[in-house]
Amino acid sequence: MDGFTAWLQRHVAAQGAIGELPRLAAADPDWPVGPDRLQTFTDHLEEGGATEMALQNLTDA
Repeated sequence: MDGFTAWLQRHVAAQGAIGELPRLAAADPDWPVGPDRLQTFTDHLEEGGATEMALQNLTDA
C-alpha cells in the first residue's frame, strides 16, 4: 500500500499532532484508502463529526 493512508500508518507512534491523526485513522474501520485527495479525507472526518483540531491535523499532515 502506498499513498497518504500508508504514510499515516507509518506515523502511528509519532508524538504530538502528527501522531494523533494516524491513531484516529487506525482506529476507524471506515477510513478511506483513497483517492489521495485532501477532500476525500476532509469529507470523511466531517461526516464523522471531527473536531476542528482533527481537521487542522489533516491539513498539516
